[in-house]
Amino acid sequence: MTTTQSDILIIGAGVAGLYTALKLAPRPVAVITARPLGTGGATPWAQGGMAAAVGADDTANLHFADTMQAGAGLVDAEAASVLVDGGAFAVEELIALGVKFDQDTDGNLILGREAAHCRDRIVHATGDRAGVAIMDALVKAAQASDHITILERIVAEDLLVDEHGAVGGALVYDVAAGERAAFDAGETVLATGGLGGLYAVTTNPTAAQGHGLAFAARAGALIRDPEFVQFHPTALDFGADPAPLATEALRGEGAHLVNKDGRAFMEDYHPAGDLAPRDIVARAVEAEIKAGRGAFLDARAAVGAAFPTDFPTVFAACRKAEIDPRTALMPVAPAAHYHMGGVYTDLDGAATLDGLWAVGEVASAGVHGANRLASNSLLEAVVFGARIADQLREKQHEARDGAGAPADRMDVASEAADPKAMAKLRKAMSKGCALIRSEETLYEVLETIADLHQQETMTSGLKSALVTAELIAQGALAREESRGAHHRSDFPETEEEAFHTEIAAEMDGDDD
Repeated sequence: MTTTQSDILIIGAGVAGLYTALKLAPRPVAVITARPLGTGGATPWAQGGMAAAVGADDTANLHFADTMQAGAGLVDAEAASVLVDGGAFAVEELIALGVKFDQDTDGNLILGREAAHCRDRIVHATGDRAGVAIMDALVKAAQASDHITILERIVAEDLLVDEHGAVGGALVYDVAAGERAAFDAGETVLATGGLGGLYAVTTNPTAAQGHGLAFAARAGALIRDPEFVQFHPTALDFGADPAPLATEALRGEGAHLVNKDGRAFMEDYHPAGDLAPRDIVARAVEAEIKAGRGAFLDARAAVGAAFPTDFPTVFAACRKAEIDPRTALMPVAPAAHYHMGGVYTDLDGAATLDGLWAVGEVASAGVHGANRLASNSLLEAVVFGARIADQLREKQHEARDGAGAPADRMDVASEAADPKAMAKLRKAMSKGCALIRSEETLYEVLETIADLHQQETMTSGLKSALVTAELIAQGALAREESRGAHHRSDFPETEEEAFHTEIAAEMDGDDD
């Protein structure tokens, strides 16, 4: 097995990974990505934009209050302050890197409104293409940076841990060479994204299966609140996998959720109506569908003829399904969208293991709590990516002696999960560990996971997917209350005192 070395290794090349790498200049850094740069991740799919208190009537304090309120008691106040205070600078930084956010004729940023925000504070790019615009700019900047080495088609399979429990790089699979390699590093940054691909209906790339979370858990890092999975209430219900997203910005522009009779129903569920917090809107949509009334997004009056220019991504998805949203209703359903839990980090992005850092959706920095405020995710990736870079830029390289992965993790095929096995897992997760859970349904999920662990042909991809799915289910089983995105039908009330779920044990797939 060959060995590669780098002072700093970043696993993942979405906005979190690339921005962190750029801010590390001039310190050399290697970024590995399983697919060609700029493809495969969820960042280009981000439609809503980035939240930042940059409006004349807005303040970081107002953004802070909205973030705290949405998180249902589990947002860390200090982390939220770091996040919102960095909003204006983050926008300036991205503009300097070449991101062309939408502006009016006077050069002012055009700001949109999304659910649970008290002000218009979402910056957009080409309507609903903010993720694409940001990724395009970051990719160009990274490719032009001498301190960044980008290695494509390198699949991370696990973390390398030395005899003292410190992380010293990663076990990887070089697709082009067709062989495993040890990638030694003094510091390792997880920027591996989310886990929506564990569910049968998701807005994420299906390959987003939470592998980074599994790597950290197996190494012994603290995992916090894995049960909190946010379901976007308005995935376009066209039967596509993954499901196209109808951005929340549509409701910010005045679109309404209606049933098959054309009746707007959200005021039946929450005083804020269509702009209620995402967890409430998602459960309302689910309830309407289960009641046989269906759920549709009506943007005919709110957007109408402006659809092709203002929301080109949604418009294209609708037209592909032979629906014209200018004149017709869009069928919608909840879909797994974002993971609020993750690898626990401090305010500088450091995990609980020496040498390990995490940023973006794989991390739990404390800013999302039980229910992420819309469009705070891109902001988190930028703000906390910069903080990691600040820590590592001047840190002296620390060699990790004897780093290596346990042999049993290397005795599996270096392949993605078997499609049939993943289909079984995704179906089980959507049935038993989605919007509404119970002890009975969660045990059914865990039984499915145990059965899949016994497969004769285990691959590295399936093994990691099973570990992460088990983390979510075990966290949901332990949380005997309903809070934010986590709703237990057998424990529908919310405890007075908010608490975190913390898991810090090696997840080896055993049945006990």
